[in-house]
Amino acid sequence: MATILYRIGRWAFRRRRLVSGLWLGALLVAVAAAALAPAGEDEDLAMPGTESQKAFDLLDERFPQSNSQGAEARLVFRAPVGQKVTAGTNRSAVEDTLGRLDGGGQVASTTDPYETGAVSEDGTIAYSTITYTANAVDLSESTKSTLEDAASRARGAGLTVEIGGSALDAEEELGGTTEMVGVAVAAVVLVVALGSLAAAGLSLLTAFVGVAIAFGLVSALAVPLGLTSTVAILALMLGLAVGIDYALFITSRYRDERARGSEPEEAAGRAVGTAGSAVVFAGATVLIALAGLGIVGIPELTRMGLGGAGAVALAVLVALTLVPALFGFLGRRVLSRAVRKSARTGRDHPHPAPASADRRPGLGTRWAQFVLRRPVAVLLTAGLGLGAVALPALSLELGLPGDESKSVETTQRRAYDLLSEGFGPGFNGPLTIVVDMSAPASPGSQDTQALTDRVVRTVRAVDGVASVGDPVLNRAKDTAVLTAVPQTAPNSGETKDLVHALRGAVRAVESDTGAGVLVTGTTALNIDISEAMSDALIPYLSVVIGLALLLLTVVFRSVLVPVKAALGFLLSVGAAFGVLVAVFQWGWAADLIGIEQTGPVMSLMPILIIGIMFGLAMDYEVFLLTRMREAYAHGASPGNAIVSGFRHSGRVVAAAAIIMTSVFAGFIGMSSTTIQTMGVGLAAAVAFDAFVVRMAIAPAVLALLGHRAWWLPRILNRVLPNVDIDGEALSKQVPAPEAAWDPAGRRLPVGRG
Repeated sequence: MATILYRIGRWAFRRRRLVSGLWLGALLVAVAAAALAPAGEDEDLAMPGTESQKAFDLLDERFPQSNSQGAEARLVFRAPVGQKVTAGTNRSAVEDTLGRLDGGGQVASTTDPYETGAVSEDGTIAYSTITYTANAVDLSESTKSTLEDAASRARGAGLTVEIGGSALDAEEELGGTTEMVGVAVAAVVLVVALGSLAAAGLSLLTAFVGVAIAFGLVSALAVPLGLTSTVAILALMLGLAVGIDYALFITSRYRDERARGSEPEEAAGRAVGTAGSAVVFAGATVLIALAGLGIVGIPELTRMGLGGAGAVALAVLVALTLVPALFGFLGRRVLSRAVRKSARTGRDHPHPAPASADRRPGLGTRWAQFVLRRPVAVLLTAGLGLGAVALPALSLELGLPGDESKSVETTQRRAYDLLSEGFGPGFNGPLTIVVDMSAPASPGSQDTQALTDRVVRTVRAVDGVASVGDPVLNRAKDTAVLTAVPQTAPNSGETKDLVHALRGAVRAVESDTGAGVLVTGTTALNIDISEAMSDALIPYLSVVIGLALLLLTVVFRSVLVPVKAALGFLLSVGAAFGVLVAVFQWGWAADLIGIEQTGPVMSLMPILIIGIMFGLAMDYEVFLLTRMREAYAHGASPGNAIVSGFRHSGRVVAAAAIIMTSVFAGFIGMSSTTIQTMGVGLAAAVAFDAFVVRMAIAPAVLALLGHRAWWLPRILNRVLPNVDIDGEALSKQVPAPEAAWDPAGRRLPVGRG
């Protein structure tokens, strides 16, 4: 692989105008396609195969005039202090408000709180449910404006009015301050790490090209493939983070090759052949892990995985072709300012100057030497520290965010609080009971009333049910729908137990009558999805760990190195989950990122973070250990190989980790709970994995293992393919030039360009 990539790197350098032109054309096409494509639609979260989803599908079939998962608004009215909403003037204001909405565009129905009994016991709070024929993202601006204007008119009459439900939900918009801060931090780190504005700009430019193309493609394919705004944000987040890192790794290796005396074109080929091999492997692991999210069975999660995988694939292609092409345009400006200055004033020497031995080693070298002196202390400190951070993960609870997780400054959250105050906490998460009487064994129409009455009695008899509404039949009289209100909040454990209790209670009705009775609703669907995620977590983690062991065994031709890497991955992921629990469930430091209401961790996050972090963790493992393996293969002792790895890659890996952490952390300030959770989890996971696992635990374990770390049974050595990720075959085919040095013992680039 290294030889093929070496040729690609040299070709891209020579044909830099063609390569740059092709990428520019791809960028323009993607942007144009995105601009001309219709806006995408955020679909409701679905979980095929669950009881809740089956019930929703049945409702869409039996009640075609309505949309079971269509947008809904709850207009909540509160009378002034000392008054009731049933008073004459207040009632007139409420009825006038609802009259302006009834029959409007996209409005399916509007309920009258005085006819349906939707007034609190003390008479101070009432609500009306407005259902729409379209999903929330399909509601026109005029429809939303009409709803908000009606609420404002009622406020003018002295009432407190808030709007709950999904009707006012909006897509997350990009370009906030925190994202810009993350990119700014990445730029500063690049300048410091590379010592060159041109080199830093190259990494940022190529990352932006890849991200822009990925974002344009996601936007263009949003409608035909059903891609949502969350998919676009994930593609942006991943593409930017790995795009900068991959360009940084190849640029760093290019500068090393120039320092060894390679001509610019040769250095570009070697950089792509060696560091590019690691980029391909790292990118492939991310692609496999993200594409594997499809096995969970949630369409939205599958789309997120494929969208992120596409962004990573583009980042790899950009790093392998556009980065070496830009080396040709920038020439010596890619090198650090200090090296360029030395090249102008120094003298070339055929061999390293003795003075180089007197220079103080870099921070990476000193850290590696420290770990070699105290491997046990470092291992225990880092391992126990991560274990302590991971402890909160034992209390991990999964759920899906609702209006209760929104800021108190939003009308949705205030409506949620008013309904809880007036009708109880369970009122915000009603359960829908669907009775299917179309089965052959079901009773005839003359027994429909008896059957629905029995279902009502059965549901009312279950502990935890606050109230049960009257059944509503469809036109064919073969399906009935009734609403059960829990006594507890939607995300509480008691409501979860209630859903299971209801499903168990109605099984007797099913067996006696032959009718189908399904428990659904948004709350029940969220519970089903959360449980499906919990059930899939261990199998998916097992697949990821097994894949990691296999791939790393092939790459490093070792048995113990992959085991160490997999265990380290588990530690970093566990610590990241611990941070999520501490912040989002327990509320630690929640105020710092604008979280006003704690609750379960979003159910999609653990599997999503595992999938993403698997590939990113392998990034640092490969980039750091490749240099160690290369030194060991050339005869260095295990200890010296560790020092060599940190001397060549420690600074770059640290910079890459800071950049990726900054990019992910930049999304924490967004208002979407999904994106906030993703930002916190990924930023924590990257920081733990890079700085604790790969830079502390990994060298300590390797130091303790010694030569055994690189042991591989003979049978595996014969069977496993040799992917040559460290470029050993390339070194044999194309010998590296000897380095040139200045009088101070510093390496100088002697090639042209």
